Amino acid sequence: MSRPNRIALALLLLTPVLLTACANSRKPRKDQSYVAQDVETLYSAARETLSRRQYRLAGAQFDEVERQHPYSVWARRAQLMSSYAYYAAGEYQESIGAAQRFLSLHPGSREAPYAYYMVALSHYNQIMGVDKDQKTTQQALDSLGELIRRYPNTDYAADARLKVDLARDHLAGKEMEVGRFYQGQGLYLAAIIRFRTVIDKYDTTSHVPEALHRLVECYLSMGVPEEATKAAAVLGNNYPGSKWYDRSYKLIERWVPDAPRKAAG
Repeated sequence: MSRPNRIALALLLLTPVLLTACANSRKPRKDQSYVAQDVETLYSAARETLSRRQYRLAGAQFDEVERQHPYSVWARRAQLMSSYAYYAAGEYQESIGAAQRFLSLHPGSREAPYAYYMVALSHYNQIMGVDKDQKTTQQALDSLGELIRRYPNTDYAADARLKVDLARDHLAGKEMEVGRFYQGQGLYLAAIIRFRTVIDKYDTTSHVPEALHRLVECYLSMGVPEEATKAAAVLGNNYPGSKWYDRSYKLIERWVPDAPRKAAG
């Protein structure tokens, strides 16, 4: 669904709908002189620029359509096209701004799902590695969730659901990184809190087996073999074939010799 060319083509074919509210006045860009032109000339020039893949310039030209002709039927198209062009250029904040302007003016529009999708994609494409702050990941998760709640039966929502899973996995990865750091520093209680967050909050992600294993390690390091055995049992019941259970089993076998034997298979 993030295929730019297909989305752009779909937008170019949208049927014009008369504006029902006034567009916000926009200040001219400092690097763009004001030249009054008729709306069709401006819009056609922006489309031509977009077809040449000069996305940043196309976004500015679509903004100019909206600025010079805020009451025209073209201004509504231009907002969405501006959002797409900025997204394709990697100018994500500008893409979000254009989509949000559209939604503030036309919240009930049939094109609203696409505008929500552009907001969500722009946040999603700014997700940083797990060694960085995950504020943007949470923003992406929130905007994806809003799209799914509002328009659950659209293709946009179907793609959003896939991205939600990836975003949640990313947040779980961050918790694991912090937990492993605390564990390495001997701060076992702090580490346990992080690992349990993964197990409780991100239970469908790929990080759960390791989180359970890390609990085993932490509890054994703290001298609490009973809790370590419980965590290993949960790991064995749910992920019996994982490498993390093999590692946990070896630890339990070594440090808790009276614990139940490893499950078959």
